[in-house]
Amino acid sequence: MLKFDEFNKLVKDFSSIADFLIIYIEEAHAADGWAFKNNIVINNHRSLEDRKIAAQLLQKNNPLCPVVLDTMENLSSSKYAALPERLYLLQQGKVIYKGGVGPWNYHPQEIRAILEKLK
Repeated sequence: MLKFDEFNKLVKDFSSIADFLIIYIEEAHAADGWAFKNNIVINNHRSLEDRKIAAQLLQKNNPLCPVVLDTMENLSSSKYAALPERLYLLQQGKVIYKGGVGPWNYHPQEIRAILEKLK
């Protein structure tokens, strides 16, 4: 969430050459789990409906790309080691960039540099 505006700028700048997607995964810092102070209050998702409600909070930030939900088995999160957040770039079905685990190693500018070369 800290770099959401930067991510949206990527979508805006490169939507002519790339498709973007946000997969809303399990909550990293759920209020009823390992929570930070002064964080958005979202409990662990116990159902797909809970995850949908949590994702609707993200929708209020007006993402410029589709937002989809991970399964309750957390298949996307597990397959892509995405918790708490991570950027990937795929080309023709193959991963060409795997970002570091966020938030400290979440660097949209690295995706920007790659997409600039692909323009």
